[in-house]
Amino acid sequence: MKRALLCLLLLAAGPVPDQGHGPLRSGHADASAEVQAMQDDDTANPAMLWVQQGEALWDQPAGSSGQGCAGCHGGVASMRGVAMRYPAYDPALGRPVLLEQRVNQSRTTHQGAPPFDADDLLAMTALIGLQSRGMPLSVDTAGPAARFAAEGEALFRTRMGQLNLACAQCHDTLAGQRLGGALIPQGHPNGYPLYRLEWQSMGSLYRRLRNCMVGVRAEPFGADSAERVALEFYLAARANGLPVETPGVRP
Repeated sequence: MKRALLCLLLLAAGPVPDQGHGPLRSGHADASAEVQAMQDDDTANPAMLWVQQGEALWDQPAGSSGQGCAGCHGGVASMRGVAMRYPAYDPALGRPVLLEQRVNQSRTTHQGAPPFDADDLLAMTALIGLQSRGMPLSVDTAGPAARFAAEGEALFRTRMGQLNLACAQCHDTLAGQRLGGALIPQGHPNGYPLYRLEWQSMGSLYRRLRNCMVGVRAEPFGADSAERVALEFYLAARANGLPVETPGVRP
């Protein structure tokens, strides 16, 4: 029955309509008890190694300013409530900005330092995200931000790649069912950046999106593309109300 449904979805044309996915459900709730326990125990959560790396970077002097992040912000606890609002619309830029982009913008503008490399950026965003752990995602899509959220939703519902699949087909229509033995989650980003057992490493939401796009044989969005930002903006807003779990653990 499930294979027949998937075949029908593959043969269908046009964007996928909004069929909803029921009450919001974090990927943590769909994980095994062992994975849940790993995330919930900071001494067992492997992502905390990146958080420790971020703590060192927070205080580390960098660039022409000769200061670390603490030079302006004080202790990292000052970041409480930040991650729950990102991606966030920036009126000066006229577009949404990802947390990763904001961190590197601050680093280059205020510290006079080069952008963080990928691993250090994961560490810093994990550290900042941790400060909002347990707080509900509250991404604002009102006013001029609305069109970017709409663009992100359109991408979420657009079929792509040689398999002609849209994100919504799995994470809305089929959420809670199984495919290849694995449970299909609603696909919320409230745990990112997170440690994925499949990767045996920390990863960003962009890494997960890129893997999904490669899986349907589509050309992934560029790391700095407007499409990537719009899609992540929509996904965060779609998860509004779920608690920040950063750094999460997933299978």
